Amino acid sequence: MSDHTADGLRELVAAFLRRHDPGGDRTGFLRARFDAGLAWVHHPPGRGGLGAPAHLQTVVDAAFAEAGAPDNQPRRNSIGLGMAAPTLVRHATDAQCRRWLRPLWTGEEVWCQLFSEPEAGSDLASLRTRAVRDGDDWVVDGQKVWTSLAHRARWAILLARTDPAAPKHHGLTYFVCDMSAPGVRVRPLRQVTGEAEFNEVFLTGVRIPDAHRIGEVGHGWQIARTTLMNERVAIGGRPLPREGGMVGVLARLWRERPDLRTGGLHEEVLRAWVRAEAARLAALRLRQLVAAGQPGPEGSAVKLSFAELSQRISGLEVELRGAEALRHDDWTMRRPAEPDLLGRTATYRYLRARGNSIEGGTSEILRNIIAERVLGLPAEPRVDR
Repeated sequence: MSDHTADGLRELVAAFLRRHDPGGDRTGFLRARFDAGLAWVHHPPGRGGLGAPAHLQTVVDAAFAEAGAPDNQPRRNSIGLGMAAPTLVRHATDAQCRRWLRPLWTGEEVWCQLFSEPEAGSDLASLRTRAVRDGDDWVVDGQKVWTSLAHRARWAILLARTDPAAPKHHGLTYFVCDMSAPGVRVRPLRQVTGEAEFNEVFLTGVRIPDAHRIGEVGHGWQIARTTLMNERVAIGGRPLPREGGMVGVLARLWRERPDLRTGGLHEEVLRAWVRAEAARLAALRLRQLVAAGQPGPEGSAVKLSFAELSQRISGLEVELRGAEALRHDDWTMRRPAEPDLLGRTATYRYLRARGNSIEGGTSEILRNIIAERVLGLPAEPRVDR
């Protein structure tokens, strides 16, 4: 029987579990799973996979979960798994993949993303961080902002300008930056929720070996597009059950607190539920498209819908709760790995959802992408500096 079938992969998992105790050393178990090609089964052999169809990943994950095997705690390294890894697999050399992919997948090394800058967020290609060649190294100077996980990360995917004379989309190069290198300084950015999920990162004379350059010099924008398309899938395309996520909080509140219901809000809650279910099914379809190949611009629509729904649903919850929604549970300064949208208060959800239409591509930029690349409308004139 071919290993590239559901039954064949279940047999491979069973054989692996006979050789490796899922209750033993967690890191050793995960390393062995990667080496066996059972981490990302659709990746090529040697890169954590078997070259199998991507839709069979759920079969492998379910078999390991049923055996009580440890997972790689994906929420702790969401940028590495959702953005860096797909980019490395597609664009990095064999040597680079051998160095970075296994500790990324096992969670031994956390990754962050050094893209946005104070004056280059939506217009990312306007970034000013410079990388200048110096022998076998590049010397990087600049500032990045809104960097999730920078306070925990060992590595960062970095976009920097290497040719200031070229048009802005053509003078960029893609690197992997060691976050422990001299000259890297991370400072927290406290948000309206009281937390600091994000950071600003200052790069002063940071030396990056040319061996840590991904792709050709000046081809950074094309590689960054791979990262950005995967980012939007990672944010808006997460698999959820019906009434999963924030709409589940709203639906349970409506059912359990009849004292809060009003006739006017009934239709609004119903509309939000229907839109959330439609968005969930669209995300499921997107993941099926991703399984068949690389993500396309459709991910922008799913991410846009996710942002609008989060803000709409959190606003409805606040309106439904009334005065009790004004009590925020805790303004303590924390530096979490990701927001706790389901475990905190309505006020926290409402405040945190404001950022959904900015992070991972602003809603305005996503609408342009949908208009041009999905609907085929004429593009706006582009002026390269």
